[in-house]
Amino acid sequence: MTTQPPSPSPSTGEGGARRRKAVGGRGRALARAREMRRNPTEAEAALWRLLRAKRLAGWKFRQQQRLDQYIVDFVCFEARLIVEADGSQHIDNDYDAERDAYLRAQGFRIVRYYNNDILARREAVLTSILDVLNSGEAGIEPASPLAPLPNPSPARGEGL
Repeated sequence: MTTQPPSPSPSTGEGGARRRKAVGGRGRALARAREMRRNPTEAEAALWRLLRAKRLAGWKFRQQQRLDQYIVDFVCFEARLIVEADGSQHIDNDYDAERDAYLRAQGFRIVRYYNNDILARREAVLTSILDVLNSGEAGIEPASPLAPLPNPSPARGEGL
């Protein structure tokens, strides 16, 4: 009769570097968030370059973060602010309305910007985000497309 050695204890780090495979909803959401971080849209990549590493007035943002069963584009946990970069498929989207209602019930504020605004009017988008961060008011959702900049630059084709 041979005795088998006791199985290694995962709680003490024994058993090699095996990772549990993502199973079920939570694992799928984590895998999807990782994939979305690796392959952002052009607008998401542009906005992330401006928000990452506390570049916006010292506010820390996370990219493609899972919040319960949803994945948000960018979130600042300190300010409870979610920033979404949206294409036209998000206009009057029932799923987005349900998702936003759930996230607001969790205490988050949500702002949405169209991809073309993020790409063409980065300064205005950042100013709008910073205004929301500094306002501390709940439920602010700037209209997009953004209002015209106060002094359009004819050199950049923004004038009359």
